[in-house]
Amino acid sequence: MAKKKEVTEKEFTVEERLRSLYQLQLIMSEVDKIKILRGELPLEVQDLEDEIAGLGTRLQNYQAEIDESKKAVHVQKNRILESTNLIERYKAQLENVRNNREFDNLSKEIEFQGLEIEFAEKKIKEFNVGIDSKKDEIKQCKALLDGRKGDLEQKKSELNEIISETRHEEDKLRDKAKRLEETIDPRLLTAFKRIRKGAHNGLAVVDIQRDACSGCFNKIPPQKQMDIKLRKKIIVCEYCGRIMIDPELTQKQGKQ
Repeated sequence: MAKKKEVTEKEFTVEERLRSLYQLQLIMSEVDKIKILRGELPLEVQDLEDEIAGLGTRLQNYQAEIDESKKAVHVQKNRILESTNLIERYKAQLENVRNNREFDNLSKEIEFQGLEIEFAEKKIKEFNVGIDSKKDEIKQCKALLDGRKGDLEQKKSELNEIISETRHEEDKLRDKAKRLEETIDPRLLTAFKRIRKGAHNGLAVVDIQRDACSGCFNKIPPQKQMDIKLRKKIIVCEYCGRIMIDPELTQKQGKQ
């Protein structure tokens, strides 16, 4: 089976391979035009989806900070309650002091617990200010999130409309390209795809125009031009790496 396939591949001349490659290039260029028609919409949709995900994470972080602050407020309230109970206990003990030393010690403890209450109340105010601030940020973030969701819905609608209009044509072109790829040597096809991927305009097969490569516009030596015209071997541009093809062959293909 492998031998039969090898024989089949050898039956294709260089000219036939070049014709197939150029035909494939024409088809894929049409697919590229469809992608250009969609413009930046796919990227805009992706950017909006990423931003929405980021805003969602930000909202979760804000809420987590609020929850932590509320826990901290609860801790400070417990400290106030503990200090208040201690002050009441120390005040009750003042009534039974036996000397000035015990009185001074209890008075210092009452004063200390009073300071603890003041400090806790200050911390509670700070936490509450932080909570209110985070609530405002959540409100702004939610408004921004709603706006971005609206933008995303609109962009997706535009993109889906364009895709629906061009899907049939693109599928038809890709099916045609797939059938054509089956007739091209796998190594040559791999090279074609690699070159096309690296080319800014997606052109992997180009002809000679005014004695220059129509892909990178560098001059092609006369001898190499003659080799290309003979169509006896696959020749690539020494500057950009694109596959070179005789202009007459492209004209014939265009008429088909």
